[in-house]
Amino acid sequence: MDYYSSKITALIEELGRLPGIGTKSAQRLAFHIINLPEEQVARLSQSIIDAKKNVRYCNECFTLTDKELCPICSSQKRNHNIIMVVETTRDLAAYERTGKYEGVYHVLHGAISPMLGIGPNDIRLKELMLRLQGEVDEVIIATNSSLEGEATAMYISKLVKPAGIRVTRIASGVPVGGDLECTDEVTLLRALEGRIEL
Repeated sequence: MDYYSSKITALIEELGRLPGIGTKSAQRLAFHIINLPEEQVARLSQSIIDAKKNVRYCNECFTLTDKELCPICSSQKRNHNIIMVVETTRDLAAYERTGKYEGVYHVLHGAISPMLGIGPNDIRLKELMLRLQGEVDEVIIATNSSLEGEATAMYISKLVKPAGIRVTRIASGVPVGGDLECTDEVTLLRALEGRIEL
């Protein structure tokens, strides 16, 4: 039995299809949208339509943008000789929030995962290799510390090293505020291997 009219039910169902949005969250969002002034709903709707029509991949790093080149790739202030390789645009955004990285990025849009049928040709590796034909001093591999991320990092390293380009991997280890007794062995080992002089 439907509790709501067909229009409300349809809105809840559409919102519920979004990732990370369960039924209760979809209901909350639907009621919030319904109670908004009509102008705000129109702006929200229009921004969704505009984003869908105009957002595409950057021609250089393959992050999401509404121009040919994203603001990072088009910036003269960035060091274009250092490329950080990340799995997703969200990973790029996480590093940008630090405000400390001054190089550019390359977004793979995934990681190698034979179990899921994702091979090297299914992510943006060919495009990375094309970029490396230019002036590149270092490739920083910033894939996740998962099995897939590690496999991708090793694969990229084997592809890039013969070109004579420096390849580095981000350090990983014990998080700030973390207890050693609650940390898994792989993380502890990576923390030990990535230790620095004090």
